[in-house]
Amino acid sequence: MPSQFFGLNIAYSGLLASNAALNTTSNNIANVETQGYSRQQAEQAAANALRVFTTYGCAGAGVDVIAIERVRDHFYDVKYWDNNANTGEYNMKQYYMKQVEDYFTDDSVIEGFKTIFDDMMTALGEVAKQSGSDTTKAQFIGYASNLTQYFNSMSANMSQVQKDVNQEIKLKVDEINSLAAEIATLNKQINVIEIDGKANANELRDQRETLIDQLSAIVSVEVIETPVYDTNNPDRLTGANRYLVKIAGGQTLVDTNEYNTLECVARKPEEKVNQSDIDGLYDVYWVANKLTGELADEFNLYNASLGGELKGLVQMRDGNNGENFQGKVTEIGIKEDGNGNQEKGPNGNGLKTVTVKVDADYLKDINKCTLSDSGGKINLGNQIFYYTDWQFDYDADTNTYSYTFTIDESVNNANLTDTRRNKEATIGQSVNYQGIPYYMSQMNEWVRTFASKFNEILNGGYDLYGGNGNILFSANHETDPEQYLFTELFVIEGENKSKVSDSIRMKDDSYYRLTAKNFSILKAMYDDPDLLATKTDSAAGVDEYGNVERLIKMINSKEEVSFRGASTGEFLTCILSDIALNANNANSFYSNFDNVGRSIDNQRLSISGVDTDEEAVNLVKYQNAYTLASKMIQTLTEVYDRLILETGV
Repeated sequence: MPSQFFGLNIAYSGLLASNAALNTTSNNIANVETQGYSRQQAEQAAANALRVFTTYGCAGAGVDVIAIERVRDHFYDVKYWDNNANTGEYNMKQYYMKQVEDYFTDDSVIEGFKTIFDDMMTALGEVAKQSGSDTTKAQFIGYASNLTQYFNSMSANMSQVQKDVNQEIKLKVDEINSLAAEIATLNKQINVIEIDGKANANELRDQRETLIDQLSAIVSVEVIETPVYDTNNPDRLTGANRYLVKIAGGQTLVDTNEYNTLECVARKPEEKVNQSDIDGLYDVYWVANKLTGELADEFNLYNASLGGELKGLVQMRDGNNGENFQGKVTEIGIKEDGNGNQEKGPNGNGLKTVTVKVDADYLKDINKCTLSDSGGKINLGNQIFYYTDWQFDYDADTNTYSYTFTIDESVNNANLTDTRRNKEATIGQSVNYQGIPYYMSQMNEWVRTFASKFNEILNGGYDLYGGNGNILFSANHETDPEQYLFTELFVIEGENKSKVSDSIRMKDDSYYRLTAKNFSILKAMYDDPDLLATKTDSAAGVDEYGNVERLIKMINSKEEVSFRGASTGEFLTCILSDIALNANNANSFYSNFDNVGRSIDNQRLSISGVDTDEEAVNLVKYQNAYTLASKMIQTLTEVYDRLILETGV
């Protein structure tokens, strides 16, 4: 039989439950503006009934507050994180494509390619009218110099964008490391609080998921939380949880209290991928030992599941429109010197060669070549080798194009053997996005195509003195004041009247050495404009301008020389069409994913967010419950007074 004071205990439990609910409501109201805070509620359950030996058997024992729980739906968190990765990716693309778009602007305020090119063409027309005038030729050379300076400036601008993107990649990697450390610390604190299963670390869990929100914008995230069982009693839950955070398609970043870190390592000059890449682009590696800094495997920045701002940055920095070097190894040999002996490398080791047959059209045109001019890494059948030199060859008999790379085995971890034959060979990664390397290669292709044809016509004419024509467009050496004169030409037999060469080496004085960065005017032309070959007949008078007419026809006709199927004067149109498409896509996708993200977040907040109207209703509800419980205690107090003081029990 229950005690006479049993009712008082029941009322007291109601008082405690109402007080806990009021405190929880107060906490919700206090955190109404706290970012990431999840609404909490007091979970109540009827207390275990007391068995009494009477006709009614059991008596209710009041109420228990079993937990203060967060109101949150993990489903919406996962949806938000997935969408957040897409939003982050296109946010970066939108930002940097706007910069690229601004650099290529040509309007009344900024003189761009079309304005400068048209000015040069107008000046060339004046040369045709007065081919014997030093002044008109000097003016034309000046306008041609403006064109070279335009490409020099554009190359510098693109390099600066690539540098900025590269630096931001490092900042994002550092941010990933910082978030990983914070998440691991919170995991430990949460498990300490929840280890006995009697408490929930609600605020700490909110902080952790806010960090995951931030991480999901940088890189794609997957979160797995599983309960930990007692090893001595597999059926007993310990209250602790194993919390895994995986990024970029399943790579573990955080495992409960432990976390992995990433480190950016700048590429060495001999590891450059593209000819026009800036020095020191970062590759990212996992850290094997945080104390010693020892590195483990490379973190794959080109993983399709990378996601987030990091993916957008990598595609902007390395995007080559999918046009990286690809081919098949056909021959392994030794590098011979002029006497037929094996050539030695800097360390005295014998040099070897690997010949790679290529089929892609963009690899068959030396004007489109983007291979490094300082050596690099080549992947031969999933094994990395370093090359120091390369040579491009065309075999007219078999219509075969191939590249032969010089391999210095002293800097490789493995020997180059015949086992590499028939293996796939690649340099760099196929990044199917039009990023900085793509725009660099487009500019390089244009200046090579235009300069080679322009110089070819000049070489076929005669200057004012009756001498053979000189080139106008040249390229400056990087380390000395000399210029390239393009004495080594690559002309495929059948496509030109005369076959000059069917082989070009990396270090040859060829148009491969010409880039937007070093595009220039031959210095001799500044000193003496009369060296400009305006005549087609060496014996003709000073007013003969047949060669100028050939130049004007060449520039205006895509049959004479073309860039992407258009005349060379339409360069900006071709480039701006790419930029406009990419910028528009970035803006559209960012806007779409941002709107979807807001919608998901609103759905998430509708469940976990604090609604002031709802909390006001709860406040009244729990206040009434508290008042009723107090009234019950008051009533029972009067009963006990009557029972004890007046009945003498």
